[in-house]
Amino acid sequence: MYIKKGDLVKVIAGKELGKQGKVLKTLPKKDRVIIEKINIIKRHTRPTQKNQQGGIIEKEGSIHYSNALLVCSKCNNGVRTGVKILEDGSKVRVCKACGEQI
Repeated sequence: MYIKKGDLVKVIAGKELGKQGKVLKTLPKKDRVIIEKINIIKRHTRPTQKNQQGGIIEKEGSIHYSNALLVCSKCNNGVRTGVKILEDGSKVRVCKACGEQI
């Protein structure tokens, strides 16, 4: 999975098409990501020790990672990414459009 926690991504498919947000969590076993303020779902909860009130809580649902593209800081757009190996042997993600390191 090329998307990591904390990345800025753009949604390219589904009802949230065109919106951008920060990745809150990745679920690699399910190939899904949770993005801030994207795919809001309503969860009906019972009153518990932590949540005395209970009721309807809105939170982010997951989307498939293929429906999100990394946003390049230079291009300021969703871009495809590649991998470049640096001289010290570490791998970095690079923008396919401009070659900028992400």
